[in-house]
Amino acid sequence: MEPRGGDDDASAFTHTRTTGAEGEPRPTAGRHVPVLLARVLELLDPALTGPDAVVVDATLGLGGHAEALLARHAGLTLVGLDRDPEALRLATERLAPYADRVHLVQAVFDELADVLDDLGLGPVQGVLFDLGVSSLQLDEDQRGFSYSRDAPLDMRMDPTTGPSAADVLNTYAPGELVRVLRDHGEERQAKRIVAAVVRARRRAPLRTSAELVALLEQALPAATRRTGGNPAKRTFQALRIEVNGELDAIAGAVPDAVDALALGGRVVVMSYQSLEDRIVKRALGERSRTTAPPDMPVLRPEDEPELALLTRGAEKADESEIAANPRAASVRLRAAERVREAA
Repeated sequence: MEPRGGDDDASAFTHTRTTGAEGEPRPTAGRHVPVLLARVLELLDPALTGPDAVVVDATLGLGGHAEALLARHAGLTLVGLDRDPEALRLATERLAPYADRVHLVQAVFDELADVLDDLGLGPVQGVLFDLGVSSLQLDEDQRGFSYSRDAPLDMRMDPTTGPSAADVLNTYAPGELVRVLRDHGEERQAKRIVAAVVRARRRAPLRTSAELVALLEQALPAATRRTGGNPAKRTFQALRIEVNGELDAIAGAVPDAVDALALGGRVVVMSYQSLEDRIVKRALGERSRTTAPPDMPVLRPEDEPELALLTRGAEKADESEIAANPRAASVRLRAAERVREAA
């Protein structure tokens, strides 16, 4: 799944409820295999056993993790966030059997605190983030997320708002484009690529993924094209992150999720590339360390860590998981439990 975005304030959230017979199979289920589902359930289970437990699926997508959580915990209330209106529509269908326990909201996940306040919910017992681009967005050709299929260069997770990837390529100053490719794609050939983009857009605006892939194939050195996977991967990643403001959203959302947790509540975060994971590692690590000076002989209660880490480093998918779901190949999972109330 992926970071979600939009500029709506709390009063503009789309709050959707549906009805249906519990246990009825939903057609959406066949379109999406949730990543590390068993491990996610194992980590969240201890926090969700109470009769009034609330969990936030901050990156709802097609609702695979949400459906499993609701089926597993009969008293659970789920808040699902997604910026993508099509994802919300499909997840609404899938979760219809649990409609009386579900609140689905169109919002970026860094609006989590506002959503919970708007719904009058919290503190919560669990928060789940499944970051990155979703199965829905990758599989829909017209969204332009994939470099393997020709489509308009859109890449907006909410296609109703904000500039597209084509807008970024065709209007950003060269220096800004270099920054985007270096910071968000870790692209060593950023200057060479941007020079080719600037030459191309003087002739005509870049509009499709095929045009961009062809430009990259011509601009990158042969040695670069032969190593490190598809040479378009880093540029497409950088554009997607820029268009959707993903890294800034993660940096704000993970601390907000920790703040929203009740004592004993748990947060689980799945990242799919090093830039995301670095932010998550730092956010959880800061709250899992004491705030006392190194020479303090006795820790005061307010100096104790707020979080206990539940994973040793970042967990990855095993071979059987990757064989069943190739999109799990790059996942990095981190989790933590709130062990102290905030001072």
